[in-house]
Amino acid sequence: MVIGLALYLATCLVLYTFQHRFIFQGDPLPHDYTFQFNQPFREFTLPTPDGEKLSALFFPAEDSARGLVLYFHGNADNLQRWGNYAKDFTWRHYDVLMIDYRGYGKSTGKPTEDHLYRDAETVWAWAQQQFKSPNTIIYGRSLGAAVASRLAITHPTPVLILETPFDEIASVVYPAVFAPLRGLPARHFFSNTRHLAQVNSRKVIIAGEHDWIVPLACTERLKAQLSPEDQFIVILEGGHHNLREFDEYHQALRQALP
Repeated sequence: MVIGLALYLATCLVLYTFQHRFIFQGDPLPHDYTFQFNQPFREFTLPTPDGEKLSALFFPAEDSARGLVLYFHGNADNLQRWGNYAKDFTWRHYDVLMIDYRGYGKSTGKPTEDHLYRDAETVWAWAQQQFKSPNTIIYGRSLGAAVASRLAITHPTPVLILETPFDEIASVVYPAVFAPLRGLPARHFFSNTRHLAQVNSRKVIIAGEHDWIVPLACTERLKAQLSPEDQFIVILEGGHHNLREFDEYHQALRQALP
């Protein structure tokens, strides 16, 4: 029993200490890195109020733009990967603006939950000034869903679209097998549950039936925060990384985008 308790406490210590690394898995890039995509784009550097620099990419719509999509990506990699997803929107006549979080890609600084929320406010303000789009859509994927839902509290959008969102970050960091560890003090919350309760915009949630990173049960807990006009879409056989390979995903986007 003593050994079991010692192992439990050691596990708690490791998970608490390295919580940050479990959540933020960005890949830095040299500041002179050249992005490469098979569609036109422009690169920007956004200054933050506290002196950091955010790397941003803008992908123009293939034809006259119907609006602007602010895309907040997942917890890993950088814009060289995530920029490839802009195509899902540009061919539907939407401009796309993406940023790398602090510590990701060319962005300076270190990521924290509060920093990601503040940086989302920075990119919103910058986008409204630069592009003046009357139709700005907020889109968040995985970890970015919590950033997107937090931003939508203070900035109403025609539609908030969340792909593979969790209810709370603890549901992903401490899955069912580690349920006893969920009582540990949290360094980061990323609560879509709390955010969505304060969002008045129309909401569309897209989840995969077989998502092993964000289990469907975690996403389904968000149903309680949805109104009758909102949508909760489950893509059968879909996982965490491959929803765009399914026709149902593109049908959902077509119906969601105004």
